[in-house]
Amino acid sequence: MNKIIGFIGSGNMATAMIGGIVNSKLVSPNKIMASNPTKAKLQELSEKYKINITTNNHEVAKESDILILAVKPQYYPEVIEEIKEDVKKDVIIVSIAAGQKIEKIEKLFNKKIKIVRVMPNTPALVGECMAAISPCPMVPTDELDLICNIFNSFGKCEIVPENLMDVVTAVSGSSPAFIFMIIEAMADGAVLEGMPREKAYTFAAQAVLGSAKMVLETGKHPAELKDMVCSPGGTTIAGVSILEENRNTR
Repeated sequence: MNKIIGFIGSGNMATAMIGGIVNSKLVSPNKIMASNPTKAKLQELSEKYKINITTNNHEVAKESDILILAVKPQYYPEVIEEIKEDVKKDVIIVSIAAGQKIEKIEKLFNKKIKIVRVMPNTPALVGECMAAISPCPMVPTDELDLICNIFNSFGKCEIVPENLMDVVTAVSGSSPAFIFMIIEAMADGAVLEGMPREKAYTFAAQAVLGSAKMVLETGKHPAELKDMVCSPGGTTIAGVSILEENRNTR
């Protein structure tokens, strides 16, 4: 890909994305730019990934062919007001902030502009991102493919209509936190029964990883996979019964 990819903001999600792109070798590090008001954070990114850094948002906006707005939603009006006259005519704006609709972003730029709304998640840090992608009508198929290639380079992506983006936020954007809570709870149970915590986390996390791969790779319904684990009169069905009882009492 012979495009300059720019990031305005270099927090956790931007860092995860930059790491994924660099590690996948989709583009060379010198084709990636990032801005942030904190020099220490930028220096860390530069040392680790060898990308171009600046504290000046205007520089990133002027150079980028694909500009990723990786700031918190409340800063969108301020940042877009700052850069809207700097962006290239054919730039693709990628928004990764929750709740920022394409129509709202276009109004902030005060002009017709190519916008792709994306909801990624933090497993991008380990190359297992799940991202939903929703383009505006101005984005042609070949350029949408470029955006998909970026997110596929450190995970998977699916194109969805924008009205499903809030659903995506819950089912994949926020859900890693829920899964971490499940892993922690499973590990706590193991520790209670005498297993060292480090091993408990390994057992719990690997069980979650393996279960997820079974859903993705077998194509079987989760209920069918659950039944495969449950022997008649066994310990698993006993645990499932308790979970279902507790679910039904809420």
